[in-house]
Formats: sequence, structure tokens, C-alpha cells
Amino acid sequence: MNRMKWIAFAASSAMLLVLVSQGRAERIKDICQVKGERSNPLQGYGIVVGLDGTGDDSPITRQALINLLRKQGLTLQPDKISSKNIASVYVTADLPAYGRKGTTIDANVSAVGQAASLQGGTLLFTTLQGADDQVYAIAQGAVIVGGFSAGEGGTAIKKNHTTVGSIPNGATIEREELATVVDNGCVSLQLTNPDYTTAEAIAKVISDVFPQSANAEDAGCVKVRVPRDIRPAEIAGFINRIQLLEVDVDTPAVVVINEKTGTVVVGANVKISTTAITHGNLAIVTKRIEKVVQPLPFSNTGTTAVETNTNVNVVEDKAKVMVVPSQPSVSELARALNLMGVSPRDLISIFKALKKAGALQARLEIM
Repeated sequence: MNRMKWIAFAASSAMLLVLVSQGRAERIKDICQVKGERSNPLQGYGIVVGLDGTGDDSPITRQALINLLRKQGLTLQPDKISSKNIASVYVTADLPAYGRKGTTIDANVSAVGQAASLQGGTLLFTTLQGADDQVYAIAQGAVIVGGFSAGEGGTAIKKNHTTVGSIPNGATIEREELATVVDNGCVSLQLTNPDYTTAEAIAKVISDVFPQSANAEDAGCVKVRVPRDIRPAEIAGFINRIQLLEVDVDTPAVVVINEKTGTVVVGANVKISTTAITHGNLAIVTKRIEKVVQPLPFSNTGTTAVETNTNVNVVEDKAKVMVVPSQPSVSELARALNLMGVSPRDLISIFKALKKAGALQARLEIM
């Protein structure tokens, strides 16, 4: 396959072949998370007002409005209220690990009734509770919707999702839930992708700087003992020094295939035993030919008609046999498959066949 053909193939192909590079040094903060540093979900029920007739008139919304007005000294009956300018919503937010009282966080608003759009609405005072039913934040403010909807007389136009919105910095933290990262004098580093080789490498790199302070508990956790000469006020700096250390990350031999999108991800440690791969295409070309048939001259019978003839041809490309050397690198494997000009589906089929034949020395994961 010449260069121009290969460029055209690559441009038209729906497949994305991702070749994961060989393991290289990464910062510990990019591959690990300090145990205890986690956010906490918050949620609450609220009312959005100020809608332009795009709200809902459900019983739950009317009752919520009655409860709200009762706090203002107004008493009304549910059957006396009818408005499409309000909507029942659920408000969610994440309380950060180091969120201090008085700081603001983003809030998300989602309609729970039959509201058509939250565009132009304002969320009223809403308390946000945690899993323990304690109030941790209060949300209020104008709702931003990443789209729009408009219509009149049976004609409507809509872009994106208009029943979900957000309020940037719309929730104020009223109760703190600070993270505890030091447990019995130790800091635990949790690997994002558990791996024994990487965990041992992390423990070694840290121990080289702080002797005999780190050990790998398992593939997913490395415990680091805080040195005795580190004062409590210096623990943040100690953790920062650890996180900035670089370590060689080991990647498993794995091939991930997503048949729905035609995406193939090949790990750097993937190896293939000596094998021969043949690739060929069989195409069936069907062509319809329409022919006008006239009756004989001076004939008193017969009419003009159209006949359809179908021609079927079978076109089979010459098979290509590619011998892949034993234990090729990722680049060699990619070069061999590229020279064969395989299509997305062909590439997926080749990897499946290699695994079944025992020639693919890697784990095959299909999404």
C-alpha cells in the first residue's frame, strides 16, 4: 500500500488505534490519592421560580409553594394555586475534603416534575444535607442552563438539555467535614491503578528520601510513616515532598477493544508469538440495469414496458500474508497491521483470533 492510499485509509477509518507508550516516570501525586482526601455528596429539594411558563403544575410543586408562602405568613389552599412559572428541582453538590465554612461551591439543579425548561429561573433558599441528614451547605441563585427552548403555535425549537442547570458558586458551606490524612502516624497512598510493581517502586522511591519510612501493603496501597522529626505543622509540606517524587509506572499487558466505537487500545507490554496473519476481502457487487422494451413495428398488440436485469459479480482481493516476528514491540505490531491496510472491524477480528490461537500474550478486554 503506497503512502497516499494509507493516508486515505487512515482518514476514512472510524477506528482509533491507541498505542500506550512504554512505562515512564510519573509524579506520585498523578498516580496516587492520599487516603482520607475525598469529597462528600450533598443533596436537597428546592423550588425554582421566575420561569416563563415552562415550569410544572404538579401537586408536589403546588404543595411546596404553599409551604414556602406559609413561612411568609400567607395561607392558601392547593386548589387555589396554579402556576407554570415554578418548578420542583433536586439540588446536588460535592463538599470538598478541605472545604471551609463560608466558602462557596458549585451546585447542580435538576427538574423532578414536568417542567419543560429551567431557563431564566432562580433557585430559592435550599438546604443541602449529607448522608447523615445534617445540613452542610445552603444553595440559592440564578440557574444557568446550557441550552435553550422556544416555541409557539405548535412549532418548537430546542438545543441541549434544558431541564438541568447549574449555579456556579451557588452553595455556601455552613458545616465543615475536614479530611483526616494521618492515621496512627502514617499516611496511606492509594494507587489509581493498583499494581504490585508500581506499588513497590513507590515505596522504594520514598524510602530513598525518607529511609525505611514506606512499604507496599498490597497492589493498591503504600503506607508512609511520618518521621518523628516532622512537626504537625510540617505534615502538609511532608506530603507535598512525597507527591512530587517521580516513579516508573508499570503497565499491564492488555488490549482493550470497544466494538461500538471501533477503538483499540494496545498496551506497551503486549507481545505476540511468531504467527502468520492473512487478510483478504470478498466483495459481492450487485448492479441493476433497466431496459425499455418496445412492441414490434406495426404490431397491434403489446405495450411499452421496462424490464429490470440484475447482474451479480464477485470480487475477491488477493489475500495478503504477513508474518509477524516473535515478541514484536508495539511499534512493530502497528507497522505490520498498517502495511496490511486492515479496517477497524478486521483489526478487532485479528486480535480476537490471535488470542484464541494463543499467540497474543496479553489480556483481551472487550467493552
